[in-house]
Amino acid sequence: MGYTSIKVSVITLGNFFMLFVTFTSILNPIFASKICEFPAIFNLGDSNSDTGTLSAAFTPPNSPYGDTYFHMPSGRFSDGRLIIDFVAKSFDLPFLSAYLNSLGTSYTHGANFASARGTIRFPSPIIPANGGYSPFYLDVQYQQFLQFKERSQIIRKQGGKFAKLMPEEEYFREALYTFDIGHNDIGDGIFRNMSIEEVKASVPDIVNTFSIYVKNIYKLGGRSFWIHGTGPIGCLAYVLTAFPSAEKDSAGCAKQYNEVARYFNYKLKGGCLSVKERSSFSCINIRRSVSCEIFSIR
Repeated sequence: MGYTSIKVSVITLGNFFMLFVTFTSILNPIFASKICEFPAIFNLGDSNSDTGTLSAAFTPPNSPYGDTYFHMPSGRFSDGRLIIDFVAKSFDLPFLSAYLNSLGTSYTHGANFASARGTIRFPSPIIPANGGYSPFYLDVQYQQFLQFKERSQIIRKQGGKFAKLMPEEEYFREALYTFDIGHNDIGDGIFRNMSIEEVKASVPDIVNTFSIYVKNIYKLGGRSFWIHGTGPIGCLAYVLTAFPSAEKDSAGCAKQYNEVARYFNYKLKGGCLSVKERSSFSCINIRRSVSCEIFSIR
């Protein structure tokens, strides 16, 4: 008889959060915990975790991007590393290569499908250079993942020098799947001059769309998910510049836009929990080895 459990870890940063979800099948209920070690990471998201997608497809970001850590443009819209880089390091894995970056790339331990200016829902307009959104929104990223999953195994079976650059088949079941996307969907509503109520009204559909892809990867065998909530949008410089008259909170951030972000995270949390019933919460710290406690057994 098998026992199935779901473990959801919520790491709270102020009123914003990240979810770490692990679905585990065990054969004996006496196993109360196991060490979370992942052979690969597959990431979908936006600029918060893009390690080279938009750079490979369009114009690469120039200095000061990349100056602090890589000392050169790295495809990241950051002067240093991103959270996904630290997550990979925590599991002793190399930095993720972007799926679209074909030069000097190894996908042995995963791939990154995230794109700066990426959205969950179909974006409009989709010309990043003109202030629009990335054509690589979540559905496209998911389709790229499916193609990568299939073609990487064809390459492995063919053998040769490229086979060793592809992940092993079982890695797709054992990998950590990370998502960091959503704030552009909210920002789109804000910059379309929608009211706060209208932006909030769009959130359930955004989250429902997101949940579809988590469920799809679960159906493909994925069992471990790291899901980021959105950050305090009302604290972003471009939001404060665009809406200088917005009511400020004690930190000087636009209060109403942070409320939308909190609402998005609230609905996102509910959407993640609905993927599996009988879930339990605990807090964990991502480091080299992470203890995963198993709570609900059914």
